[in-house]
Amino acid sequence: MQVVQIEPSTLFQALADDTRLRVIRLLATADEEACLCELVDSLQEPAYKLSRHLKILRLAGLLSAHKDGRWVYHRLVKEPAHLDKLTASVNALPDPDEQFRRDLMRFVQRMRLRKDGRCRVGTQPEGLETEA
Repeated sequence: MQVVQIEPSTLFQALADDTRLRVIRLLATADEEACLCELVDSLQEPAYKLSRHLKILRLAGLLSAHKDGRWVYHRLVKEPAHLDKLTASVNALPDPDEQFRRDLMRFVQRMRLRKDGRCRVGTQPEGLETEA
């Protein structure tokens, strides 16, 4: 697999949005792939908005995606090594309003709905609630 060189400014532009930082941080902490509906339920953001953000992260070389049936799974890219270091830095950011803690709690809860390790339920209409 050939590694595509991305300009540093492109990487930082991709990270210059709170929602994209939340996605990167969530995937870095969980260290697993997630589909759009799992991210929608975890971050409580509309699918169209997250889809746009995921595309920006993929174009910047921060995420990879693969299709499995009707689901597309997104995973952090860890090579070259500077990408792994960059996502570790994002993951180390403070969480003063505890938004990330709530995102992570919803993500863990949402991942329990998987069947055979894959998303098979789509977006949950009620959403996933967390205790404050």
